[in-house]
Parts: sequence; C-alpha cells; structure tokens
Amino acid sequence: MPDVYTSIATAGVDVVGPLIEILELRAADPGQRAMRERYLADLELPPGARVAEVGCGPGPVARAIARLDGVSEVVGVDPSPVFVAAARERGGDVPGLRFVEGDARDLPLDDGDFDAVVFHTTLCHVPEPERALAEALRVLRPGGRLAVFDGDYATATCALGDADPLQACVEAALESLVHDRWFVRRLPALVAAAGFGPALLRGYSYVEAPTSAGYFLRLVERGADALRAGRRVGDEACAALKAEAHRRSAEGTFFGHIAYVSAVARKP
Repeated sequence: MPDVYTSIATAGVDVVGPLIEILELRAADPGQRAMRERYLADLELPPGARVAEVGCGPGPVARAIARLDGVSEVVGVDPSPVFVAAARERGGDVPGLRFVEGDARDLPLDDGDFDAVVFHTTLCHVPEPERALAEALRVLRPGGRLAVFDGDYATATCALGDADPLQACVEAALESLVHDRWFVRRLPALVAAAGFGPALLRGYSYVEAPTSAGYFLRLVERGADALRAGRRVGDEACAALKAEAHRRSAEGTFFGHIAYVSAVARKP
C-alpha cells in the first residue's frame, strides 16, 4: 500500500480526518515535544524571525514555532486543503500564524523571504526530496536556517521477541504512511547537495512508555487495518491484533521505539 501522504492533496476527509488526530496526538507527546524543542533551539532564530513550516498538516508544530520568543510570523504550507482548513481552525487564535496550500517541491513563497524553513517529519513522504530542499534554499534569505527532523523508520519496532505479530502491524502501517523509510540516512548528503553549509546532526531515541501508549498504539491499530485491507489477515485476526496491543498497554508491557534524526544547516 503506497504512502497516503504522496496523494494527500486530493484525499478527502475520510482519509485525512484520522491522520489529523494521529498527528495532534504525536505532537502532544512529551517525548516528541522534547525532541522538537531541542532541534528548534539549534536554529538560533534571530529576533523577529519569519519561519515557514512545510508539510504542516493540521498545524501543531507551526503553532509551537509561532509561540517561540522572537518569532514574528509563521507560514504553514501543506498540499492538503483538508489539513489546511483544520490548521486554520486550530491556529486561529495564534498571532502571526497563517496557512496556505502548496507543494513542498513548488512552494507558493517568495525568494529570500524567510529566516528559517522547517520540515518536521515531512521529507520522508516527498518523492524527489532534493526538489523540496532546493525550494527551501530559494525562499531563505542569505544566512537563513534550514531544519529537517524525520524518523529513521527502518528502526521502528514494538516487538517483544522474534516473530512478534504486532511488528507486522508496524511494518504495514509504515508501508501506508512513509514513502522512504531510509530517507534520513541520506539526509546529510542531500542537504549538502542542495547548497547548504555543513549540517548539525543530532540523533534521538523515542520510546513510548507502557503507561502512556498513545501515538504508537494508534500506529499498530492502523497497521492492523492495513493488513486487513490488503487481505493479509481477516476481520478476526485484525481485531485480535488490536486487542493484543491494548492488553499490553493495560498491563504495562507495551513497547514502542523509533530513532529520529535532526539536521540544521544554513544557506551561505
């Protein structure tokens, strides 16, 4: 099953609606928030910074950036009109925040107009990510900052041992949610090839605590549904996989882990 985000511009509410909940849940997770705050601090934004967040979804990261000290304006860009409508509704009370429809590979933004461009778990979904990085370079002023944060999704796991059936759910979910699960392993070379200066790289380990299973639990549920939709399991097996995930969560034995990477660089 292909990555749903590669055709998100034409996807309806039935497809995008559940993703809104997942993305908001992930953004609110304390571990995810800590990683986000760490790499955003690396940007060292100037006073009055104008920031573009590309692939903003329903806008939780754009809202967080807009609330940072010294940020004057944030423009969230997403190809999905459903995401943009949700982002406008949820961010309507945040000063200096607006959202527009647009493709990361052809941004509806002016040359040299921004102090920073942020891709938060966006480029793993974008075919030809080098085009998106070239667009980021174009819209940044000289000395402007780039921040890319993405999952090393080849590391994603919830397995407690060999042949754990819940791992099949994770794999199926990634098939439907990630275009290139190996993307971050090419990220330093892509940033350099786009014309940016040397990147500051950081690695992060995200572990979902058994007592607060939320985002990763939803990932397993989505994977079980994907297995059923692909006729790899039937209705009963799908329900049993979900029940097992919730049993582990209730008993405090659920485990979920993904490694993440951030790269922060400057336009010469």
